[in-house]
Amino acid sequence: MSSTPLNFDNLKKSLPGKTTVTGWTLLAIGIVVSAAAYLVDAERSAFSNVILFMFLASLAIGGLFLVALEYISGAVWSVLMRRVNEFMAGLVLILPLVALPLFFNLGHLFHWARPEAVAGDSLLQAKEPYLNLNFFVVRFIVTMVVWWLFYWLFTRNSKKQDTTKDQKITRTNVKLAAVFMPLFAVSITFLAIDWMMSIEAHWYSTILGVYYFSGTVLAAVAAATYIAIKFMENGLLPTLKRDHLYSLGTLMFVFVNFWAYIAFSQFMLTWYANLPEETFWFMKRWKEGWQFVSVALIIVHFAVPYFVLLAQDAKMDPKRLKFIAIWILFAHLFDLYWLVMPSFKETVTLGWVEIGFPLIAVGAVIVLLSYKVRKNNLVPVGDPKLERALNFRL
Repeated sequence: MSSTPLNFDNLKKSLPGKTTVTGWTLLAIGIVVSAAAYLVDAERSAFSNVILFMFLASLAIGGLFLVALEYISGAVWSVLMRRVNEFMAGLVLILPLVALPLFFNLGHLFHWARPEAVAGDSLLQAKEPYLNLNFFVVRFIVTMVVWWLFYWLFTRNSKKQDTTKDQKITRTNVKLAAVFMPLFAVSITFLAIDWMMSIEAHWYSTILGVYYFSGTVLAAVAAATYIAIKFMENGLLPTLKRDHLYSLGTLMFVFVNFWAYIAFSQFMLTWYANLPEETFWFMKRWKEGWQFVSVALIIVHFAVPYFVLLAQDAKMDPKRLKFIAIWILFAHLFDLYWLVMPSFKETVTLGWVEIGFPLIAVGAVIVLLSYKVRKNNLVPVGDPKLERALNFRL
C-alpha cells in the first residue's frame, strides 16, 4: 500500500474568527434568555433545561462512545477524525454546570421529590428505595465521575501518543474501552431513567434506555460528520476521501433505522400489553395537539433522514451529509422535546422560554471546539493505524 504524504505541521490551528465570535455570542444570548426564562417561569424552564442537559449529554457521551468503539473494534477509517469525537466528549466537563439549575427545581420536575406527593401515593412509596433525593444525587455524581475518568484517560493517552509514538498506548486504550462499554451501558440507562422516565414516576419502559442510546449515538455521529466536513473545508483536517464520508453516511443511516426500530418496539409492546400504567404515557402524546408532534417526529426523525441517505451517492456527498447531519441534530432535539414536555403541560408548549436553551447548546459546542482546536493536534499523529486511515479504501 502506498503512503499518502501529508505535512501535519501545516494544518491550520484555529477556527475562523467569525465562527468563534458567533459561538460566544450564541452562548451569551442563550444564557441571558434562559436566566430570564427561569425568573418568569421556573417550572417550564426546568423542563426545557432537562432537554438541554440530555442533548448535550448525548453529544458528550456519544462522542466518548465512538472513541471507545473505534478502539475496541480496531476500526481504521475513523482514525483521521477521532479527535473530533474526543473534542465533543469534552462536553462531559460542563454537564454538571448545565444540570446545576435543575437541582434547585427538582420539586418542579419530579412528583417523587415532593414528600407530600409520596405520602399519599402507594406506588411512589414502593419506588422510594430508588426514587429518593440522596440516591438520585449519588447516581448523578457517580455517572459524571465515571464519564470524566474515561474521558481523561482516553484523551490523555491519545495526546501522549502524539509525542511518544508508543503503540502500547493503543493497546491500553483498547483495554480501557472494554471496561468502559458496560459502564457506559449502565450509566446511560440510569441517565434516561432518572431524568426522563422518572418525570412520569408512575410510568415505566424497559426500552427507554436503549431508545435514548439510539438517539444519542445518531446525534453524536451526525455532529462528528458535520464538524469533520467543516474542518476539511476550512483546512483543519487532511482531505477526507469519499470512502471516509461513505462510512460516516452509512453509520448515520444505520442508526436512523435502529432508532426507528426501537421507537416502534416501545410503542408496539405498550399497545400490545395494554396496561394502564404504560399506555397513559402514549395517550398524552396523542391528544391536545401532541398527536401532530408525534406524527411529525416520525417524519422528521425517520422518514426524511432515511430517504435522504438511502442512495449510495448521498452517503458520499459532503453537501448532502452536512444538511442531513444538521437535520438529525434538530430531530434529536425534537425527540427530547417530545419525550419531556408533555409531562409539563397537556397542550403543546413552545415559545421564547424554550429558545434560549438550544442557543446555549450550539454556542457551547462552538466555543469548546474553538478551544480544543487551538490546544490540540487535529489528527492523532502517533496512532499506528494512521497511515492505513490515510489510504483507507472500501
